[in-house]
Amino acid sequence: MPRTSKQFEKIREVRKALIMDTAMELFANEGYHTTSISRIASMAGISKGLMYNYFKSKEALLKEIMTLGLKEMVELIDPNHDGILSEDEMVHFISEIFVMLKQNQKYWKLYYAVMLQPKVFELVSEEYFEIFPQFMKRLTDYYTGHGVKHPEKEAMLFGATIDGMAFNYILNPDIFPMDTLVERVKEKFCYLNN
Repeated sequence: MPRTSKQFEKIREVRKALIMDTAMELFANEGYHTTSISRIASMAGISKGLMYNYFKSKEALLKEIMTLGLKEMVELIDPNHDGILSEDEMVHFISEIFVMLKQNQKYWKLYYAVMLQPKVFELVSEEYFEIFPQFMKRLTDYYTGHGVKHPEKEAMLFGATIDGMAFNYILNPDIFPMDTLVERVKEKFCYLNN
């Protein structure tokens, strides 16, 4: 019996996710420039030609991986899409960003690898600078609403703290005390008693 269009679409989604997951791991572990489309296709168990049915280039593949991860982070900080970060949403964001980190260490390893390589970051900088300001605006507005003296600086400090914790966790997941520090981050950056 022939497959339905829904079945073909499901196969396409599964295959695309496999390609992205494979590329994410290879880019993070072996480097973007040293990973070829042929290697990604081989590791994903598909032909190189079929790869191009999903992504027009290695750069397009990297962009999609990075953009999806960044959008997921922005989604966490404004889950109801009202443009306002409430106290409950801030607490939830801090909890969930570290859950996301633990569940998808490959993405975050790639994220930091890309950020630390200027020529690779250049490939995704347009997407990054389109998405990242949304994140910072939500934080700055939150701190402004809580009467923080320098809300932009507090937003930057918060972001740097999250980055630092995530980076240390990615480097040493077995010894970095993530769970005990999450509560401290909430105490420091949520301003719940103001």
